[in-house]
Amino acid sequence: MSKHYKIIIVLLIFSLLPISCKVGPKYTRPKVDNSPTSYANQGTDANVNDSIANVKWFDIFDDPILKDLIQKGLDNNYDLKIALARIEQSKAVLGITKADLLPNIGYAGQINSKQTIAYPTSLGASMSWELDFWGKIRHETGALRNELLASDEARKVIVSSLVAEIASTYFQLRDFDNRLIITQKTIESRKKSDEIIGQRFKKGYVSQLDKVQVEQQVAIAERTLQQVIRAITILENSLNILTGQMPGPIPRGKWNYEQTVAKQIPVALPSSLLENRPDVKRSELDYIAANERIGVAQAMRFPSFNITAIAGFASSDISKVFDRGSYSQNVGGGVFGPLFNFGKNKQRVVLKQQIAEESKLKYRKSILNAVVEVENALVSVETYNKEWEASFKQTEAARTYLKLSQARYDNGYVSYLEVLDAERSFFDSELNLSLLSQEKLSSVMQLYRALGGGWQ
Repeated sequence: MSKHYKIIIVLLIFSLLPISCKVGPKYTRPKVDNSPTSYANQGTDANVNDSIANVKWFDIFDDPILKDLIQKGLDNNYDLKIALARIEQSKAVLGITKADLLPNIGYAGQINSKQTIAYPTSLGASMSWELDFWGKIRHETGALRNELLASDEARKVIVSSLVAEIASTYFQLRDFDNRLIITQKTIESRKKSDEIIGQRFKKGYVSQLDKVQVEQQVAIAERTLQQVIRAITILENSLNILTGQMPGPIPRGKWNYEQTVAKQIPVALPSSLLENRPDVKRSELDYIAANERIGVAQAMRFPSFNITAIAGFASSDISKVFDRGSYSQNVGGGVFGPLFNFGKNKQRVVLKQQIAEESKLKYRKSILNAVVEVENALVSVETYNKEWEASFKQTEAARTYLKLSQARYDNGYVSYLEVLDAERSFFDSELNLSLLSQEKLSSVMQLYRALGGGWQ
């Protein structure tokens, strides 16, 4: 065995030693101070033993049209496609960095016809290899690997938000569809009253004040109708954007009051948010990546070791280039390191440590935000249900009040002001009940998203 090969073998054995010389901090998950063991608003009948990950988005609501819209969004939404493109970018960057752990092997060759030329005809191969003695490349690879995982969690965040936003926008659309019917019926009713009072005014049975008042109420309802039509168009276009479609009509499924909602969404425990919420997992992965880059900065303070090898043929006579005497080879090693840089490498470590500290604080903040969102969603689900029940009673009472007021006015017991007040009360209560039907459904979807569902 030639001495060159012996040198290569020694250096290769030497290159296996860096595993024990890797510098940099080891990652430990940060502790969350005062982490709650349960939710304040979860109720006594909440299912805390199951995971939200077991409930799929298509099991929350029983509406084929809504399910189809959500599926179109998952297939066509541009934000989701952008997130997928970013994941592929992260994969490519990770592949480039992982390749730095392996030798860089190349080749070179040239031909010259004259023997007097300064550069002879040659053909050879070369190898260069930076030994990752201190773990610089491995730390960078680890950082990029966690950033890749964070990119996938970012995709899940978009998926979860997309499912919730499509559902909520769809419920708003159905709410305004219902408001459209309510407003049209109100206009029709008020126009009939306008005709009756107009005839009575001509005969002198009522004053002009009654006629002007009912005309005003017709105009108010007609103005509301245009507001509702405008809102419907805007909501349809919003759904088209979310589903990646050009502007056009959106198919309708069940009315909001017809929606069948899953009887119970498992809330699990606050600690489960660490596993279920993709935004929390993304924050932790970002912190892990930042922690890895502290090791990169620390490794840059130490010398780097390199192996180089060259082998090939060279001759001034092109006809003898592949003769045995034209062959040559060489193996060498080198060391490069900082000597005086006036604290630059030290400050680089401090910088990476502070970036990691910032990432850790963001991670803790994401947990806090997640718990707060669940608490808000839990109380919203409970209070919207109770508010809807109270509003339903109010609407029924307003309906009765309007009938009685109309009868009292027809018999001459009260002025038309009482009828106007009853009509306004009934119209407003119907619109409010429609709004609460939408908000009640949207709150369920927001609870589902807050618990970490929707991305599976």
